[in-house]
Amino acid sequence: MRLGNVDIPRETCQLVGNILGHVGDKWSVLIIVLLRERSMRYSELERQIETVSKKMLTSTLRNLERDGFISRTVTASIPPRVDYKLTDLGREVMEPLDVLARWALTNSQRIVLARSHYDALRD
Repeated sequence: MRLGNVDIPRETCQLVGNILGHVGDKWSVLIIVLLRERSMRYSELERQIETVSKKMLTSTLRNLERDGFISRTVTASIPPRVDYKLTDLGREVMEPLDVLARWALTNSQRIVLARSHYDALRD
């Protein structure tokens, strides 16, 4: 693949695609945004994102932790307390997410019109 006038090795493209797949999915974005202000417990995240299943929340948190976007702290208590917070990398990824969110807000009506036009042609 070429990016401008630079050849990008296939392995690098696959890695970048994998990373963007993790950080760009809807649950990851929601979790990162929620953790922007403060650390949160698993149960708090679960309450904030009502439509996510326990399995998907756990899986997404593990992926974000594995990729270095969040950290997980377990406090020995009964029941154990588990807190999640953004790492420096997680705070850094907020910059492009903010830009993308602003772009989506600015262009939302154009996208709605394009969808309506597309759907009308298909009916």
